Amino acid sequence: MVERKETESRKLLGRLRDAMAGDDPGQERLDKITTLIADSIDTEVCSIYLFRDDETLELCATEGLNSDAVHQTRLKLGEGLVGRVARRRQVINTPDAPNLRGFRYMPETGEEIYSSFLGIPIQRLGDALGVLVVQSKDARKFTADEIYALEVVAMVLAEMTELGAFVGEGAAMSARHSQPTMLRGTVAQEGVAEGHVWLHEPRVVVTNPIADDPHRELERLDEAVEELRVGVDKMMDMAGEGEQRQVLETYRMFANSKGWLRRMQEGIGRGLSAEAAVEKEQSIARARMEQVTDSYLRERLSDLDDLSNRLLRILTGQGKDTGAEMPLDPILVASNIGPAELLEYGRALKGIVLEKGSVGSHAAIVARALAIPLIVHVGRITTEALNGDQVMLDGEQGIVHLRPDDTVVSAFRDKIAMETQAKERYASIRDKPAETKCGAVIELQMNAGLMADLPSLESSGAEGVGLFRTELQFLVRSQMPKRSELSALYRRVLDAAQGKPVVFRTLDIGSDKVLPYMKPNDEPNPALGWRAIRVGLDKPGILRMQLQALIRAANGRPLTVMFPFIAQYEEYTQARSEMDRTLAREAKLGHVLPKSVSIGAMLETPSLGFAPRKFFEDVDFLSIGGNDLKQFFFAADRENERVRKRYDTLNVSFLSFLEQIVERCAETNTPVSFCGEDAGRPVEALCLAAIGLRRLSMRPASIGPIKSLLRRSNLEEVRKVIFDARHRGDMSVRPAVMEWLRQNG
Repeated sequence: MVERKETESRKLLGRLRDAMAGDDPGQERLDKITTLIADSIDTEVCSIYLFRDDETLELCATEGLNSDAVHQTRLKLGEGLVGRVARRRQVINTPDAPNLRGFRYMPETGEEIYSSFLGIPIQRLGDALGVLVVQSKDARKFTADEIYALEVVAMVLAEMTELGAFVGEGAAMSARHSQPTMLRGTVAQEGVAEGHVWLHEPRVVVTNPIADDPHRELERLDEAVEELRVGVDKMMDMAGEGEQRQVLETYRMFANSKGWLRRMQEGIGRGLSAEAAVEKEQSIARARMEQVTDSYLRERLSDLDDLSNRLLRILTGQGKDTGAEMPLDPILVASNIGPAELLEYGRALKGIVLEKGSVGSHAAIVARALAIPLIVHVGRITTEALNGDQVMLDGEQGIVHLRPDDTVVSAFRDKIAMETQAKERYASIRDKPAETKCGAVIELQMNAGLMADLPSLESSGAEGVGLFRTELQFLVRSQMPKRSELSALYRRVLDAAQGKPVVFRTLDIGSDKVLPYMKPNDEPNPALGWRAIRVGLDKPGILRMQLQALIRAANGRPLTVMFPFIAQYEEYTQARSEMDRTLAREAKLGHVLPKSVSIGAMLETPSLGFAPRKFFEDVDFLSIGGNDLKQFFFAADRENERVRKRYDTLNVSFLSFLEQIVERCAETNTPVSFCGEDAGRPVEALCLAAIGLRRLSMRPASIGPIKSLLRRSNLEEVRKVIFDARHRGDMSVRPAVMEWLRQNG
């Protein structure tokens, strides 16, 4: 019985291939297909609905309904049974459609006489393209075999839609990847960029969804799966301990899964090619991924998705190297990317767009270091974009314009021109101090993490490096770097600074920065877990090795070191004692000691703001780490889009807390700076200066705009605006400060 059904399914796909083999226009092809399906499934009605935009479905072809309704009947996503199938991407099968909840009567179609309804989502790798519907007068529930056969057909329709087989008049039948598209995401690195798409992993295109010889397709699948298994085993042999090995263990489990292989073999039995059978299973995994809320299950489904991609590349021979040439102005588009891969591209990239990623990911850290605009969480970008597509990134608003129309291009280029003019204006004050109208001088320093950052020290007008992130050299390697390698790097950093101060922050790992060669810790809340100085104190060998490298790199020059994530006085004293012991040991070994050593701490937890006065007296300097401090002050995870934007840096309570820290530092004559994203935002920087902070550290591109604003402002007036807003009981001082800025031009 099953074999007969499978044969019927193969017959249907064979007829489908014949219907699409000619040079018929797209509309005629769709019309033929609806007639063919209705005849094969023995139903009175077959209809195909395609998306004309993200929210609207359009009836594009039908057998059995009123032909005048074609291209006239439209449904919103979620509207009627068809809209529900499209929204949920799940099958609806009912013998009594008119009485099913959500049914929407469309009088122009003449469908009121049909009782049975079967709706199948037309989707490709999680990208919804439309809905395939069959209906009949008899009150029948379609069988599992009929549903499976139509799911196979829907999958083939999705592939053919992707390949442009149904191009015709109107938005619903316009060519894929040809229309202007605007996508939104989250800003991980600010800036604007214009260029052309360069896909990090070019999409695999299945050009032969229907099998000619099922037996040969089964052989091809078995050969490809065996090659995949061998490849995973080789990667396992090369992998060390840690997170990478755990991922590969999951890969191996899936690659050897009999259920996964059986389902793909069944797809071939129904008439699909090996590639199409793999992609059908991949689409199911992606659809499940969107429904699952459990993070562990989502990660496992993501692993299966990646494994399917590897299998498809083996079957099609379409590797990452497609022979395409990278454009001169590449905007990198990827699902996700690691820091080492991103560094290989370097400054050649004009911008980066990721479908996944996060604002605190390794890729975001590297993008900030390279000053490349980065937008993350951009849904559908990898399925929408093609190599060479024109693309514009608005890294201020988190918007990606793909294949923009002339109006958008004109407006966007005007914005770039204005930024260029502003940069020229900032260049004219590069060598001037950030001195306000009231005579206060603010020291503006830059953040860095790579040697590639250091040329910005001169071009930006920065007065030093307020934060050099040392973890990047650990993150981009597959094994722990040697002390000699670190010492050579730190020496080059000091050489490039040419006498300007450089603050080296010791290794800040944990939370969102996990070293691939260290055993991962399964922590329920890693941001509050084993990270930064906690790792250094528990693993003194690593901290000691890094301190030795810094001392040797200084080679008689001044050395400034900062310990991250100090939560209590005792942690600072323990870390400082380690530095004292290391200095003594280096002296015994005959190494040249630094001319002077300044040891500071990052204040990133509210607890340190209430440390004993003795701590403020002992520490050589403090740097307020605004990013972490804000998330702990407001109990709002900065990786969580739902909560991180709820809380304003210029909230009165947070600003008052910062002011309290500044006052305590003033009492003990402790130098204090502010380091973080907010230091690089002009309005925030103005307010930080107004409450008494005289040193700010930011990305190099922010120095010009902030210096320009500070030189035109009177901090005493801003401070009075802040005081008045607080006295009135305002939640945030931002509205009052913005009004003052408007009044003062």
